[in-house]
Amino acid sequence: MVNDWVYVNIIWEERLAHPIAGHLTIEAIRPVLKQWLDRDHGPITFRVTQVLSGHGCFGRYLCNRLGREPTPICHECGAAEDTAQHTLAVCPAWTEQRATLVAVVGRDLSLPAVVKTMADSERSWKAVVSFCEDVISRKETAEREREEDPASQPMRRKRVGRRRLAYDRRLPP
Repeated sequence: MVNDWVYVNIIWEERLAHPIAGHLTIEAIRPVLKQWLDRDHGPITFRVTQVLSGHGCFGRYLCNRLGREPTPICHECGAAEDTAQHTLAVCPAWTEQRATLVAVVGRDLSLPAVVKTMADSERSWKAVVSFCEDVISRKETAEREREEDPASQPMRRKRVGRRRLAYDRRLPP
């Protein structure tokens, strides 16, 4: 067991020492890496990964990385830029969910603080997962509705994943 941990630790440390992308996420996880890997609680979910990485239904990501949005604005509150951090800590649309989260993890919702508290306790882990699942699923639903809206901007592009392609093939001509 000890040798396994040493081997895993060496691999992770090497990969994290020279990242190509994900610098903010790596810097948040690196200080608690051993604790993160040794935890006995909580699988990481797809929506938690979106919040930790910033790759998800956030205006900045959809605009700048995927070209599926004409601007990086927050559709929920109108802020100039919608990011994972904006969604987690600032956007007034998620005040109720955030209040529940803050009651468990504390007021510091910076990425390093959230990652540390997730690694610290199962209760915190569950609170973060609950927030991410609720908020991101709502953002995904709103994104799909915008995709289907015929009045949406011409720049808006639909997802082109396997599910979308399979669905499109089943539609009548």
